[in-house]
Amino acid sequence: MFEEYGYYRLSTNSQIHSKVIDDELTITSTWTDNILGVSSTLERELLAKAQLSSSYEIKDLREAKLILGMRITRNTSGDITLSQQAYYERMIECFNIGECAPASTPLSSGVRKLNSKPE
Repeated sequence: MFEEYGYYRLSTNSQIHSKVIDDELTITSTWTDNILGVSSTLERELLAKAQLSSSYEIKDLREAKLILGMRITRNTSGDITLSQQAYYERMIECFNIGECAPASTPLSSGVRKLNSKPE
């Protein structure tokens, strides 16, 4: 369905579609009945929403704050950061491991696997 609007499906992930028009990028990601999109301009974002709503029943939930357990934040310059802290906290609570004592790793830092190339 996305292809009729000029989107290309990523060969590595069939849920990701993208298109570029006049150096403006729009990317959509679908998962079951959820669509998350991002666009380099507000105009392309509005166009994508209009096109998708003509083929699908959509509900605009505005700017995404959480996806797949990752918190999405945007600073004042528009940079986006993903954090998995909420996911880790849920896993710690789910498996009741909040009171576990930390342990050191068996190898010293800086140890490389055999045949690895030096940096």
